[in-house]
Amino acid sequence: MRNRYIVAYDISDEKRLRRMFNKMKGYGDPIQYSVFICDLSDQEKVLLIEAILDIINQKEDRVLIANLGSNIGRGKISIESFGKAVKIPQPEVIVV
Repeated sequence: MRNRYIVAYDISDEKRLRRMFNKMKGYGDPIQYSVFICDLSDQEKVLLIEAILDIINQKEDRVLIANLGSNIGRGKISIESFGKAVKIPQPEVIVV
């Protein structure tokens, strides 16, 4: 099962900021500057956290990971956006 997460970060160094953005593109989709939506399994979440800890300076930077729930349940509809449209990725559901 995959859960939908919001990952937001505040990185103080330009080089680490670019590295973080590039790393996050491998895990999810940007929906704001420094904010990503990610549909992750438990194992992928652990890998993401390991990658984040390799990039950030824990004394200067900040990362928030919010679990919105199942990506095919409540997590799918937990985000509201106002103003300029944001394309929220929808999970693929395969019915057998």
